[in-house]
Amino acid sequence: MPITASPSPLELTSRDTDLHRLHALLTAQQARKVDVVMSPRSLRAQDGHLLISGAEPLISGNGVTDPNGRYLPTKACDSDVSAKLGIATAYLRKCRRDAVDLWDTNVNGWLDRAQDTNYLVRAFTGEAGRPGVARALLSDTYKRIDHLDVLTAAMQGIKDAGVPVEIQGCDLTEQRMYIRIFSPAVQVESPALTYDYRSPFTGMRGVDDPIVWGGFVIRNSETGAGAAVIEPRIIFKVCANGQTITSHRQRTVHLGGRIDEGLVNWSEQTLARTLDLITSKTRDAVREFLRPEFVQEVITSMEAKAGVPVTRPEETITTVSQNLRFTEEQRELILDHFMMGAAMSAGGVMHAVTSAAQVVQDGDAAHDMESKALKALHLAAV
Repeated sequence: MPITASPSPLELTSRDTDLHRLHALLTAQQARKVDVVMSPRSLRAQDGHLLISGAEPLISGNGVTDPNGRYLPTKACDSDVSAKLGIATAYLRKCRRDAVDLWDTNVNGWLDRAQDTNYLVRAFTGEAGRPGVARALLSDTYKRIDHLDVLTAAMQGIKDAGVPVEIQGCDLTEQRMYIRIFSPAVQVESPALTYDYRSPFTGMRGVDDPIVWGGFVIRNSETGAGAAVIEPRIIFKVCANGQTITSHRQRTVHLGGRIDEGLVNWSEQTLARTLDLITSKTRDAVREFLRPEFVQEVITSMEAKAGVPVTRPEETITTVSQNLRFTEEQRELILDHFMMGAAMSAGGVMHAVTSAAQVVQDGDAAHDMESKALKALHLAAV
């Protein structure tokens, strides 16, 4: 019988939520986190779960945590298992879907052949004797930078920078956290990017409100899907479309010294250094990205190609989607938004990508689309 869903009532994801809700979710998750460095002999596959045994309990100010037990891998963790053990991802997913006994056999077989390797298992404990959730199977050199730590440190950095900001929205996925921030006080006008555009959501015209706000996005992964990153972002007031500018970023890589086998209890000193670095980088990023001059520079770089006419929308958007590896569903959604936006230009394609991203339910996919909008503009202008 295939096992496809987590039995844990702990909420793992949320799309386009507010900061207070995100903080509540992260606090609830923090209380259930457990990190264990395991040798293959103490890590087994059983009924589609990862079974941890032989680990010592951790005694801390929060009580005693016993990490031993069964954990159901998330989809992201299954991808980690595939990568770490060298099992083809499509095959392992098929085993989970159609024959979970083969999932066990393959995972155990390759664990037996990896006896000289330790793994960091990141998990949430279960409730009332129920299985927990295995979030990631990582290298034992992975340095933890948790979402709640990043959130706390980044908010301090924003406060230190002294620039008024608002939270546009937050996403929490199995792999990442995103916090989208902007400042209404940092704005420029760009009639060239908004003149013919009409919001698919409100019908308002860009010619009547050509304001572009400066902002940035903070993202982090607790499960090996990238470092803590701060990237600039612009927001078009008329439609709330956001576009991440990937050419500028502040980055903190998740690397560190090798971790000894056993339950991981990170030192306060190590965490303090990490938080200080994130606070400092956030403060610097706010002061750099939240300037009218910076926003104007970004806008000017787009305006030259934004007005290039698009006479064959379906052909152009198909080409853009293929080059940027959008799915067929995303391609159709972008085409719909292009027609609703009514700007028959390369700039209209850019807006269609970012407005479509607003309604995509997968937070990772939405961020990916926003990050590729500038490339979409250039491809559409060819």
